[in-house]
Amino acid sequence: MATLEKVDVERAWAAVCARDRNEDGAFVFAVRTTGVYCRPSCPARQPLRKNVEYFALSKDAEAAGYRPCKRCRPNDMSTHQRDALSVEAACRRLERGPVALDALASDAGLSAHHFHRIFKAHTGLTPKAYGEAHRGQKMVKALGETQRVADAAFAAGFENLSRFYDAAARRFGVRPSTLASGGLGEIIIACSASAPLGVVTAAFSRRGVAAIVLTETAEEGREHIAQRFGEAILLDGGADFETMMACVLDAVAEPERAAELPLDIRGTAFEERVWAALRKIPVGSTLTYAQVAEAIGAPTAHRAVARACGANKIAVAIPCHRVVRADGSLAGYRWGVERKAALIKAEAERGSDAP
Repeated sequence: MATLEKVDVERAWAAVCARDRNEDGAFVFAVRTTGVYCRPSCPARQPLRKNVEYFALSKDAEAAGYRPCKRCRPNDMSTHQRDALSVEAACRRLERGPVALDALASDAGLSAHHFHRIFKAHTGLTPKAYGEAHRGQKMVKALGETQRVADAAFAAGFENLSRFYDAAARRFGVRPSTLASGGLGEIIIACSASAPLGVVTAAFSRRGVAAIVLTETAEEGREHIAQRFGEAILLDGGADFETMMACVLDAVAEPERAAELPLDIRGTAFEERVWAALRKIPVGSTLTYAQVAEAIGAPTAHRAVARACGANKIAVAIPCHRVVRADGSLAGYRWGVERKAALIKAEAERGSDAP
């Protein structure tokens, strides 16, 4: 019997209970008492858990003697799955260069208005913003690989230098030639200090705290900072930064104080929307990835939310540790699941002690 052995059955059951259409295609579930199998989002009456079993593919369920549900048609591709494939194809086109909305919609067989809506629902960005964000990432990579700004501009997919300079100015606040020449326009100060969660290392830019990392040693923390800001000049902070570092440690120990820290947040437009939503989660509370997606107005983008949480470089102050799976279990955490559990526990205890 081809039941799901490598997938978390608890998570699969949570998807069935939530009728989570984002899990359509990941598995099907069958009901022993009816002999029918369904997709996770099936609107039919919820079965008893003891009567349910899971299969990786429709053909596996049929081989076990089950027939497809006539209501949700699990052996066909759902509308949500077709939309997801259309959006995925559009993303690949946008990554190769600018494409008109009408052309993307035509490829998907949809109106421009409808395609624009489903694209934003799946990615959290408009097609135009997605393309610009991708070119911005290519710009960072290209500037690190060449000293010639013109070469970097065309490698990043920009049609002319004027647009490239405008994009660089918006993203970095410095000239592209400065970035290409080794980050001479930016200085990053790194400081480390011991804390109950391990060693806390902070990176300070002229705009505020640009990174907070949690590691076992100061050397490991400095290495993370060096990789994060490979094009900048990295200096060790001395006594002048003790007060600022103390503020960071206070924010780690007392998360309510994290709002006092000036942050230099650097991410794509979608990542920054997610991180802003994370900062609104009350201390002592958690949200699921789907709930965060709902909060930013992109209800189907829970996987993109998870990626944005993984891309967060400012630990605790941007509390990605407060986001959990649909069943309440802890997903991965850049600084270790044990630290994530400890942070959630400590914050919950602080909340229960509040008057």
